[in-house]
Amino acid sequence: MKDNGLLLAFYGDDFTGSTDAMEALAISGYRTVLFLEPPTPELLQRFEGIRCIGVAGTSRAKNNADMEAELRPVFEQFAAIQPPVVHYKTCSTFDSAPEVGSIGKAIAVARDYFTDQPVVPLLVGAPPLGRYTLFGSHFARMHDAVYRLDRHPVMSRHPITPMKEADLRLHLSEQTTERIGLMNLLELEGGIDAVKARYSEKLGEPGVLLFDVLDDERLRVSGQLIWESYPDRTNFVVGSSGVGYAMTAHWKSAGIAPSGEQQTSTVKPADQVFAVSGSASMVTQQQIENAVKAGFRAIRIPVDDIVRGESAPRALLDEAIRLVRDGHSVILYTAMGPDDPAIAETRERFAAMGIPELESGEFIGRQLGRWTREVMQATGIRRVIVAGGDTSGFVTREMGIYGLEMLLPVSPGAPLCKAYSLEPELEGVELALKGGQLGGPEFFANVRKASQA
Repeated sequence: MKDNGLLLAFYGDDFTGSTDAMEALAISGYRTVLFLEPPTPELLQRFEGIRCIGVAGTSRAKNNADMEAELRPVFEQFAAIQPPVVHYKTCSTFDSAPEVGSIGKAIAVARDYFTDQPVVPLLVGAPPLGRYTLFGSHFARMHDAVYRLDRHPVMSRHPITPMKEADLRLHLSEQTTERIGLMNLLELEGGIDAVKARYSEKLGEPGVLLFDVLDDERLRVSGQLIWESYPDRTNFVVGSSGVGYAMTAHWKSAGIAPSGEQQTSTVKPADQVFAVSGSASMVTQQQIENAVKAGFRAIRIPVDDIVRGESAPRALLDEAIRLVRDGHSVILYTAMGPDDPAIAETRERFAAMGIPELESGEFIGRQLGRWTREVMQATGIRRVIVAGGDTSGFVTREMGIYGLEMLLPVSPGAPLCKAYSLEPELEGVELALKGGQLGGPEFFANVRKASQA
């Protein structure tokens, strides 16, 4: 491994999940910068004391061929950098399927770059986000209740990757032929020497090894086991931002201090924010409804405007610009919850245009990004929210941003970030990105107030 000061490099399979992974590392003081493309050594030198890096991707919304094309240059770059840990970051609800966002495919591609590693650790539970794995089955909190994943009100009805199986081993087995073992919560109990002995036996059987996660202590122990698995080479690991929480918990207990702490600054409330939403989740629906009660102006984007893209009439955009100039906070949204008829209508229109469903998220995201950029240039607004995990990456790329760094942990997994851009007018813009299932009920208002919840 190279002595470049880095402890970990991660690739996020969607954009909002990538900011979640950044937050898990940065919140413990380990300076982390998230890039939109694999950073060059020259770009890394701009950031003093950097300990972790990430690359925000879109593989969760891609088919296997497109996934491979996106992942190979990232893994090649990470293999050249040689950090102790390379993390393929998945959603904490394990969104994936054999044909789209296949985690099994990501593991297969990684095997070409991180060789001589018989066992790939898999850790999905993240207690700070209300995600737990018990005897292989995964659970997720929504509001005040915890649901088994296949009975979760949102994930069981996900429009692209609905979760019909809570046992992550069975779910993943449809995406890979690798053996999938389990380090269960009982095997993670007791003295560390006994736990290490059990883990060592598991490393003797090649394949993927899933870790149960129930609480912070087992998470820390899991982090220690993963960190020490292959001490003389880069260790490739798969999982949610729980991996970051596990690593930082171990680093702190082992005295591995940040060489340069995460930059922080006092974040003040903003008079207004501009938001775009490509999310159809029930959680985002409630957040938008609450934002309207808090004085936001919510504007539905007509299906015709979505599918016409750059040729859409300017009436919608002009209205948004006028409202922002008049001092209002504005949300442009494509759908209000999973039952919105606009979802089916949009799919039908894209199908008639010959645009595959897997490409529709990119089409929508890029259009939202163009509108966001135009609103920012026309109004000078400096605080922006993007909702929707599958579209946020495309939105941000259209905005002319190359990197992000956490400013404020507004809500677990959905921080407010500082944007880096080569364009002076975009440098330092404050950007909050949230996946469909993340953020509290008052998320939009809390971003405006710079309030943690």
